[in-house]
Amino acid sequence: MKRNQQNVGVKAFEKLLNYLYVIIGSSIVAIAFNVFLLPNQIASGGVSGISTILHGVWNLEPAYVQWALNIPLFIAGILVLGFQFGIKTLVGTVFLPFVVYLTKDVEPWTMNPLLASLFGGIGVGLGLGIVFRGNASTGGTDLAAQILSKYTNISLGKSVAIIDGLIVLMAMVVFDIEKGLFALIGLFVTSKTIDLVQIGWNRSKMVLIITNDEEEVRQTILTKIDRGLTRIEAYGGYTNTQRPMLMAVVDQTQFTNLKQIVKAIDPYAFVIVVDASEVLGRGFTAAKEGLPK
Repeated sequence: MKRNQQNVGVKAFEKLLNYLYVIIGSSIVAIAFNVFLLPNQIASGGVSGISTILHGVWNLEPAYVQWALNIPLFIAGILVLGFQFGIKTLVGTVFLPFVVYLTKDVEPWTMNPLLASLFGGIGVGLGLGIVFRGNASTGGTDLAAQILSKYTNISLGKSVAIIDGLIVLMAMVVFDIEKGLFALIGLFVTSKTIDLVQIGWNRSKMVLIITNDEEEVRQTILTKIDRGLTRIEAYGGYTNTQRPMLMAVVDQTQFTNLKQIVKAIDPYAFVIVVDASEVLGRGFTAAKEGLPK
C-alpha cells in the first residue's frame, strides 16, 4: 500500500512538472517572439511567423492571430488524428498567445536583424525544447504538418519543412528577401537549440574497432579507460574470414585517450567513430546515476 502511494505521488509530481515545463517553455517562446522576432519582422516559420506577416501587412494583433489559428488547428487535429495530443498541448496552444499578449509592450532588445534572428532562434528553440521535455507541444503548424502527412505520401519531416518554407517564402514576398534569409537563420538556430535542450551537451562517441590485437585492446579499454564494451562477431567482406569487432561507447573526454591507446597497440587497426546523441542503460548511465552496474 505504501509503495503504491509513493508511485502515485511520483506520478502526480511528474505530471505537475510536465505542466510547469509547458508553461515555462511557452513563456520563453512568447518573450523571444516579442523582443526579437516580431519587431524585426523575422517570420521564422510556424503560426508565430504567420502572425508576424499579418502584423506587418494589416497590423493585426499577433496574439489574436495565433489564437485564431492555433485553436482551430488543435480541433482539426483531434477530428482528423484523434485525441493524441493531450491537455498539455492544449495548454501550450492557449497559453503561448496569452503570454504574447501580456508582453506585447515590452521594448525590443535589439533592432539588428542578424542578432534578432540568432537570439530569437535560441529563445524559441529553448522554449520549445522545454515544452517537448514536458511531453507536449504548442500545436500550430506542427498539427497542420501531421494532417498533411496523413493525407499525402509526404513524410512528417518534409511536411514541416514545406509549411515552414512556404511561410518564409511569404515573408520574402511581403517584406524582402533579406528578411526571409534572416528567417532561415532563425529556423536553423531554433532546430539546433531544440536538439541541444533535448539531448544536452554531453555527447558521446560510439567506437567500432577491428584489430588483430583484439584481446589486448579489449583488456585495455576495460582497465585503463574503465568502460564496458561489446564483442561482435564479424566477417571480412573480401576474405570471408571471421574478424571480431569491438564496440564501445565513451564520453568525449575519454575518446582521445581511447584513440591513442588503440593506435599504440595496433597502428593498422580499423576504427569507425560515430556520434551517439543519447546513451541509456546499465553500464553507461547507471554508473553516473549511482545505480548498481
